[in-house]
Amino acid sequence: MYEPIRTKSVHSTMAGTTSDFPHRSREEELDIQLAGHLGALLAVTDELRAASPSGDLDTAAERLAAQVARLRGGMTPVRMPVTASEDDPAALHRRAHALAGRALVVAASRADTAAAILAAEQMDVHAAALEPRELASH
Repeated sequence: MYEPIRTKSVHSTMAGTTSDFPHRSREEELDIQLAGHLGALLAVTDELRAASPSGDLDTAAERLAAQVARLRGGMTPVRMPVTASEDDPAALHRRAHALAGRALVVAASRADTAAAILAAEQMDVHAAALEPRELASH
């Protein structure tokens, strides 16, 4: 009733072999995600350092930069120059808290203890920075 297929499938000839394009492992994908979240957290931390310089923020920025470099195979992250920021510090702390939370989720799924601890510490720092302002506004 049906005639057998005599030619190769369009899908197999278009795609070629699977080695024609690079594949990343789940671990590599998680490394990329985690480096991205920590890099974004580093950028916000640098903005906070510009708004209100602090030794604690300087230390946090250096620790974040070290983790990003480790995840990127030794490539140092691009850093913002510390200049006066126009942004509201509370908004920056909220953004940093959210980014640290995302980094914590990825670090936990990757089982990266050092990054998870750093992300959790940063969540605590930014939550504490918001606490007095949030209570005063209610």
